[in-house]
Amino acid sequence: MKKTMVWAVVLSVVAGLSLVYADHDRDRLELPNILTFDTMYAVDGPLLGEAHAIRGVVGDEAPWVIDHFIKGRLTKSGRLQIVVRGLVFADDPLVPPDLVGKNDEEDFRGLVSCLTEDDAEGIVTANVTTHGFPADVHGNSFIDEKLTLPNPCIAPIVFVMAGSEEKWFAVTGFEAGEGDDAGSSTHGH
Repeated sequence: MKKTMVWAVVLSVVAGLSLVYADHDRDRLELPNILTFDTMYAVDGPLLGEAHAIRGVVGDEAPWVIDHFIKGRLTKSGRLQIVVRGLVFADDPLVPPDLVGKNDEEDFRGLVSCLTEDDAEGIVTANVTTHGFPADVHGNSFIDEKLTLPNPCIAPIVFVMAGSEEKWFAVTGFEAGEGDDAGSSTHGH
């Protein structure tokens, strides 16, 4: 009787490990990345407001900075993951003093903008947005959602968006500061 129980436990553990490895293998299938990024550009200057929207996506009316970092990836299967650390209002006359260095949004969203083909064999912009993910007052959030991307998805651009309105705070890109290596800086440092 005891041997039967031991074997039952062993078989249960093996079955459990098999399920874990099956999930791991499924996740590995998602790994081919369309885009990975270690930098983003926080909205400011001429990108504020509607005058210079990027692919129809309007920048916030107040400038933001990235105090720490934003990193992310977009996979071929449509998984968008963005780690946001320190996306907050800039020290600027447009920002009330009590909001400088803070985030006032409860949620951040991710948006992927692709160029794709339409039925008339032309090229159009297709924007796909995640639902909201909690963001704290320090501008920290983790966005993780599987989106249905257009096919094809050409020249993708990733945005971190407000949770409460259709405005972006950060977009894939960078601006080198004084003394920065052009490939390693994040706007706002």
